[in-house]
Amino acid sequence: MISELASQNKVIGVKQSRKAIRDGRAARVYLACDADPAVTAPVAESCAAAGIPVEKGYTLLQLGQACRIAVGAAVVAVLRD
Repeated sequence: MISELASQNKVIGVKQSRKAIRDGRAARVYLACDADPAVTAPVAESCAAAGIPVEKGYTLLQLGQACRIAVGAAVVAVLRD
């Protein structure tokens, strides 16, 4: 599943992901399991309210590498087509 991050349309980061969730553009959200829960919990709650599936089995580093960025990513939202 994480391989979809390299090719899919996505947004990286808490602010952009929350906006995509709020606007109904997010199809799936990845949350880093080693990120600060104070950062990821509000995003997880927004996903639950919107019925968006959440993946939590990856680290900051793994998500960053999958997105082909040089830093870790706490939140990544894959956008609908």
